[in-house]
Amino acid sequence: MPIWKRNLIVCWFGMFVTSIGMSQIAPVLPLYIKHLGVHNTALIEQFSGIAFGVTYIISALFSPIWGHAADKFGRKPMLLRASLGMAVVIFCMGFAQNVYQLIGLRLLQGIITGYSTACTTLIATQTDKEHAGWALGTLSTASIAGSLLGPTIGGFIEENVGFQEVFFITGSLMLIAFLTTALFVKESFTRQDKKVRSIKEIWKIVPERSLTIIMFVTSFMLTLALYSVEPIITVYVTQLSSNTSHVALIAGMAFSASGLANILAAPRLGKLSDRIGPQKVMLASLIVAGLMFIPQAFVKNPWQLMCLRFLLGLAMAGLNPSVNTLVKIITPDSLTGRVFGFSMAAQYLGVFGGSVLGGQVAAWFGIKYVLFITSALLLINAVWVYFKVYKKLSINKLAFYKN
Repeated sequence: MPIWKRNLIVCWFGMFVTSIGMSQIAPVLPLYIKHLGVHNTALIEQFSGIAFGVTYIISALFSPIWGHAADKFGRKPMLLRASLGMAVVIFCMGFAQNVYQLIGLRLLQGIITGYSTACTTLIATQTDKEHAGWALGTLSTASIAGSLLGPTIGGFIEENVGFQEVFFITGSLMLIAFLTTALFVKESFTRQDKKVRSIKEIWKIVPERSLTIIMFVTSFMLTLALYSVEPIITVYVTQLSSNTSHVALIAGMAFSASGLANILAAPRLGKLSDRIGPQKVMLASLIVAGLMFIPQAFVKNPWQLMCLRFLLGLAMAGLNPSVNTLVKIITPDSLTGRVFGFSMAAQYLGVFGGSVLGGQVAAWFGIKYVLFITSALLLINAVWVYFKVYKKLSINKLAFYKN
């Protein structure tokens, strides 16, 4: 087996577990905070929002820093640092004595993350161009699926085992990711950019700055669209369901349906992007995903919603591999870690932004408008990609693929 394929397998498992570790706390948070001694409903909601959101905000700030470290010291050391650090921090959450310790550990988790950035950089720089789309598509399923399935997994563990065990089990899985990374990931690293550069200097030497910005925005839109429904999914399922005895389970299934579809479709769409071009897959995915949000506003029961969420996941599965493939093509290897760090930061901000957007729009205008606005944002992004990426590559393809 080629080294890059073995590294891909290990990185996939590590990214999947890391993403679960970031998101599994969502359904458990209110109950755990109450368990820690907070009984005022308003305070529980406030602390839950802070504890969930702080990890993603801090991760967005630190992802470019860890991307720079990956370019400087190698990708494998960053994988080992992030996986071991998260294993310890998540395990410690199970021993939190009050809500402030829990929030502090969530903040620390955001600081030490960076596993996904290092994984993406490692696979992007090791994989040949003929297989880049497939490899990055396969890898992207780990991050998206872990993030979307994490809340369901966390809720299942809490319901069947207990609060603390959510953190103990996830921490143990991160420790396994650390051990498999240490034993099986192989990297021959030679630092290419010896000079220490500021962000401003780095940005000046990025060959395709306008295209890079579009990739960052598309990464942001991907996660914003997926997570805009998270704050309102349970309420929406309650409105659609005549039987409210299993609302939490059905809501979790509806939310996670996109993750399952992503696992199935992303490698295939990544392989398709290798064959016909990532810009074509990206444009088609944006258009179909944008249109797929509209019928979700008119469903009559939770199962229709679940089916449409699954189809949405199939469409959006083409975005992450296409973005990562284009970033790989337009970025020199010496800057790959830093650029992927910014791309990952955009995704973390998208998770936070989507949750805020969904909650605020639903509160002010209603649930259906969350779906309409998300659809409009994706379609606007598609128009931008058409004029600035798709048409540019069609006109001057040879110049673009100079790397």
